[in-house]
Amino acid sequence: MPRRTVQGTVVSDAADKTIVVKVERRVRHPVYKKFITRSSKYMAHDEANNAKAGDIVRIRECRPLSKRKCWELLSEAAAEAKE
Repeated sequence: MPRRTVQGTVVSDAADKTIVVKVERRVRHPVYKKFITRSSKYMAHDEANNAKAGDIVRIRECRPLSKRKCWELLSEAAAEAKE
């Protein structure tokens, strides 16, 4: 089974080797039929402490690394877009 990958914005990089990534998605309201922005925050493992707050990054699901951390940093999406 393939691992999920999502793209989001780094909200916090205060912890050592951990970043908090906010992932936003648009869903349609079942009654009003308007699009609403929903967001989730994921803790991800950043081995080299490269990502800083405000960066756009891509994260991938992995094995549990701690109680709340089961994602890992794949790459910085903003750096990929510039190249």
